[in-house]
Amino acid sequence: MNFNWQIISPEIAILGTAFVLLLADLILRRGRNVILTGLSLAGTIIAIILATSNFNLFGAGISNIVINDYISFYFKIIFCLGTLLTIFASSSYVKTEMRGIGEYYVMIFIATFGMMVMASTADLITIFLGLEVMSIPLFVLAGINRDRPRSREASMKYFLMGAFASAFLLYGIALLFGAYGTTNLIEISHRLNIGSNYSQILSSVGLIFILVGLGFKVGLAPFHMWIPDVYEGSIAPVTAFMSAGPKAAAFAAMFRIFALFAPVVSDNFTTILWILAVVTMTWGNILAVAQKNIKRMLAYSSIAHAGYVMIALVVGGQTGLSAGVFYLLAYTLMNIGAFAIVILFAGRGEKLENIKDYSGFGARYPLAGIAMTIFMLSLAGVPSTAGFMGKYKIFTAAINSGFIWLAVIGVVNSLISVWYYIGVVVAMYMTPETQPRVEFPLSTTLMIAIFISLFGTLQLGLYPEKWLELANLAGINFNWLP
Repeated sequence: MNFNWQIISPEIAILGTAFVLLLADLILRRGRNVILTGLSLAGTIIAIILATSNFNLFGAGISNIVINDYISFYFKIIFCLGTLLTIFASSSYVKTEMRGIGEYYVMIFIATFGMMVMASTADLITIFLGLEVMSIPLFVLAGINRDRPRSREASMKYFLMGAFASAFLLYGIALLFGAYGTTNLIEISHRLNIGSNYSQILSSVGLIFILVGLGFKVGLAPFHMWIPDVYEGSIAPVTAFMSAGPKAAAFAAMFRIFALFAPVVSDNFTTILWILAVVTMTWGNILAVAQKNIKRMLAYSSIAHAGYVMIALVVGGQTGLSAGVFYLLAYTLMNIGAFAIVILFAGRGEKLENIKDYSGFGARYPLAGIAMTIFMLSLAGVPSTAGFMGKYKIFTAAINSGFIWLAVIGVVNSLISVWYYIGVVVAMYMTPETQPRVEFPLSTTLMIAIFISLFGTLQLGLYPEKWLELANLAGINFNWLP
């Protein structure tokens, strides 16, 4: 079997780093945090370099299971970027707040490997395996701080709901296998192109079950119930990590699967996606308005953002899917950036989690206050930010494809979101201080995470051309088959 192993070199780098970290954690006695953090950063940067070197290296192998194209490249960059920012943001946190530093980093890299598998495969079974490889470390990470009852509760809730969703996904894959006789998306595409007979009922029901299974991971309503409790109960760095990469990985699988079946599904299925998009962004925004805890607010916010990306899935085609992948990149930067500020402001033991606790922080910590303001404005979709450009691409794609009312509902929801995002800014700058003055230790690595997120948020908002061009290539590439 002739297979170019360079295609999966980023995955090998990530998995290899996980094994190196595991061994280093067993061997090291001194300087463990610094060395493990350095190894983690080095492994992630190597993976980014390898992914970039494969930019124009198209191919498929291992019985057409593994593929390398613009889609997989774009999502690998998102995953590695999310991992890199999480490591920077959590380096000082894990040193002071946790005991299991080694397993924390190992779990992050194993989860990242699972995400890459989901984005780089054309086989439904491998998508499921990638999902499980991603999910199991996330269950562990959610409860990694065993001294916090809320963390243990978050881990158990995530595990139970995740198992439920995995069952739906696996059953949907079984139904598609019954309809087409294979789980390979390339083979299914060939059979659809030559007009092979298949069961429309099995195919439609299978797609609905897959939608439920993956909808859990991205936080679509009504499959979102786990998100607020898990995000609040997990430690802030873990919440930052699971709010970006895993969501993007599940959307990568949804884009690949539903882009393939779009020409043969009925209009009723598109209507289901339309309704899910509206309910998800509306429900997420309405509940976010009522939140007092900033992690719960960002949790419901993440549900709303999943609804915006669903608009891209409804639109489909090159314009819709390219807008979706660009939005996921923008969301990764601005959301992890916001959580990095939460890590900074929360203090030891994450005692300051309520929005009212941020009173006066803008004047007390001007640079961090400005950064948080920009992240909040970007999440709301204010012009000159990554969030605005992402929403603009999605809404214009919807309008150009005839989904005008869907775009209008999306704009209205964006206006609703301004209320609770601005609430954080108002608390920082326009509300008297309610907390005694405490000097937070400014970690260099945390500042780097904030700076990278801030730079990316502004760069994608002001000069997005290169990443939009790459997103357009990825959108076209959804129809590419070897």
